[in-house]
Amino acid sequence: MDIRKIKKLIEMLQDSDLKEIEVSQGDESVRISRDNNTQIFEEPVIKKEVVHETNIISQEEAPQEEVKGDMVLSPIVGTFYRKPSPDKDPFIKVGDVVEEGDVLCIIEAMKMMNEIKSDFSGKVVSIMAEDGQPVEYGQHIITIN
Repeated sequence: MDIRKIKKLIEMLQDSDLKEIEVSQGDESVRISRDNNTQIFEEPVIKKEVVHETNIISQEEAPQEEVKGDMVLSPIVGTFYRKPSPDKDPFIKVGDVVEEGDVLCIIEAMKMMNEIKSDFSGKVVSIMAEDGQPVEYGQHIITIN
């Protein structure tokens, strides 16, 4: 690398707020860094915390709806889809009767579409997840009675 280019890089570094420049050209490279020994002192920020008392009910204390029927839980983390594609009908609707092994929905994880099949036979009582909604592992997504 030409010494004139290196001198120009040094000048650019001095004229800027940068602390380091690294340039590669072909199989040659140069790194120029500077250490400013100047210390910047900032005034301490004083934070005032205002605490308000509120009645917080933890999930354990919150009244839980009793689920009547078999819960289908998400086996993976991903995005819940009710339809095989946007222009198709949903796999199931509330009130449909499903058999064990029927496809209930799709959960997309890492660009892979995973069909979720029913472990139960019965009537679909509720669909807890919205189309396109992210779901967690073990999240209740469908109830079959």
